[in-house]
Amino acid sequence: MADRQGRILRLLRRAFRSNRGHAFVELALLMPIFTLVIVGSAEFARLAFAGIEVRDAARAGAEYGAQNHGTAQNTSGMQSAATNDSPNVTNITAAASTFCTCSNGTSVTCANAASNCSARIAEYVQVDTSAVVNPTFHVPGLPSTYTLKGRAVIRVEQ
Repeated sequence: MADRQGRILRLLRRAFRSNRGHAFVELALLMPIFTLVIVGSAEFARLAFAGIEVRDAARAGAEYGAQNHGTAQNTSGMQSAATNDSPNVTNITAAASTFCTCSNGTSVTCANAASNCSARIAEYVQVDTSAVVNPTFHVPGLPSTYTLKGRAVIRVEQ
């Protein structure tokens, strides 16, 4: 019996001195952390891509409206250009508007700009876009949806 216990103790000492299997244990302990980092990075990249799409959609709508005075008044065309520019983002909404300024600082509207501005009139288009994006993985403590917004303001070609 004592010989058997001695043999078991020698095997245990040899097992604890050996490095065999340590790498596997370390891998098993760190794999969940690596997985979390990779999944988190992919989710962050997906949300960043959606944000870029929403911002670029606003820019596309404003570029459409800034072509000339006729397209500047076509708010539905600007909204369509914005929503069509981001097919990868669902539920994107766009709002377009036009405003005028006087180069001497006088406050004017586009309707009365010719009579109220003795200096140069500048006409601008503005397109605001927004989209609600749901994350693929819901993490406690983080929002269940993200609202992404974009805005573009461009001066209309004279």
